[in-house]
Amino acid sequence: MKALHFGAGNIGRGFIGLLLSQSGYEVVFSDVNESLVQSLQKRGSYEVTIADESRERIPVHGVDAIDGRNSTEVAEAVATADLITTAVGVPILKHIAPGIAAGIRLRMERGGTPFHVIACENAIGASTQLKEHVMSLLSAEEQEKAALLVAFPDSAVDRIVPLQHHEDPLAVTVERFYEWVINRSQMFPDTKEISGVHYVDDLIPYIERKLFTVNTGHCSAAYAGYHKGYATIQEAMKDEEVIGLVNGALQETGSMLIRVYGFDASEHEAYIHKIMDRFRNPYLSDEVVRVGRSPIRKLSPDDRLIRPAVRILEQGGSTEHLTKVMALALKFDYAEDPEAVELQSLIAEQGACEAFVKVSGLDASHVLTQRVMVVYEQ
Repeated sequence: MKALHFGAGNIGRGFIGLLLSQSGYEVVFSDVNESLVQSLQKRGSYEVTIADESRERIPVHGVDAIDGRNSTEVAEAVATADLITTAVGVPILKHIAPGIAAGIRLRMERGGTPFHVIACENAIGASTQLKEHVMSLLSAEEQEKAALLVAFPDSAVDRIVPLQHHEDPLAVTVERFYEWVINRSQMFPDTKEISGVHYVDDLIPYIERKLFTVNTGHCSAAYAGYHKGYATIQEAMKDEEVIGLVNGALQETGSMLIRVYGFDASEHEAYIHKIMDRFRNPYLSDEVVRVGRSPIRKLSPDDRLIRPAVRILEQGGSTEHLTKVMALALKFDYAEDPEAVELQSLIAEQGACEAFVKVSGLDASHVLTQRVMVVYEQ
C-alpha cells in the first residue's frame, strides 16, 4: 500500500507519516523544499524521538519523496496512491489542489480504485475545503465520475510538534500524546483503517473540543508569554498569571462545549488539565513566536478565539479571559512573522478597532469588539 503525503515538515514526518508507516503504508512525501526532498530520497528513512523521560527513538523506514513543484510527478503519484493525506496548512490547500485534480483525471482514465484524501490541518472541515478546491478544477462530467472514485473525509489532529533543533535535517521530536480522528460517515465502506486513528460518525464535537481547548489554550499561553517576555511556552506556563489566563480561557470555552455537545463536565475538566500539562512538558521547548504566529488567521471568524467567544456570548456566558487573549493577539508584533507585521501595519494605519473589525469579521458595535478594545487600551 502506498500513501502520498503532502508536506514533509515536522508534523508530516513526526505525526502523520509515522502513523501511516506503522500502519503498513509505504509513505511518499510531496514537498517544495528541495533539500528535504533530496534527503528523503537519498536515505529513505528518518527517526522520530518522543519528548519524555524515555527519549524513545522510533525509526521510520521505506519512505520516499517527490518534488511538489513537478506537476507531472505529483499527478502520477496521486493516480497510483492508495491514500492521500496533507499537513501543509490551510492556506496551502488551494496550491496542492491542481496536482490532486490532475491525478484524479489520470486515475479515471486508467480505471483506478476508489481512494481517500484526508487533510490533517488545524481547521474545521479542512478536507471539505480541499475537496472544493479540487472539484472546482474539474468539469461537471469529471466531478460526477470523481464522486465515485474519491472521498474527502474530514479529520481532527492533535500532537505538539515544536520547532526543531537537530543536526540531522530529517530527525524530529514530538510529544508522546497524539489524537487523529476521522469522520467515518464520509468514507467509502469497508475501508482499511489506519492504526492509531479513532473513527467517528460525527466529527464536529471532536474538532471543536480540540480546536477550542488545545489551540485556544496554546495561543493564549503564547500571546501572554510573548507580552511578558518569555521565550518558550514552557517558561510562560511557570507564570501564575499566564496559567490563570489560559485556564480561564479554557473554562470559558469548556462551558460552551459542554452545553453544545453534552460532554461530561468532570471528563472535560480532566481534559483541560491534561492539555495544560502538555503545555508544561519539560522535554519540549516550544517557542512562543512559533505558537503565536499568524495572528490574523487566529483572530479570523471561524478560528480558535472569535468563534467560541461569539457562541459563549450567545449563551449568556463570560468571555473575560478570551477577550484578554484577543487583545494580546493584537499586541503580537513579532517582526519575523508576516501576519504579525501585516496586522501591526493595519493597526498603525487604521487603528486597533478597525484592524480588529477587519480580521474578526465583527462589527465595530459588537459587544466583543468593544470589550476587546477596552482591554487593548488598558
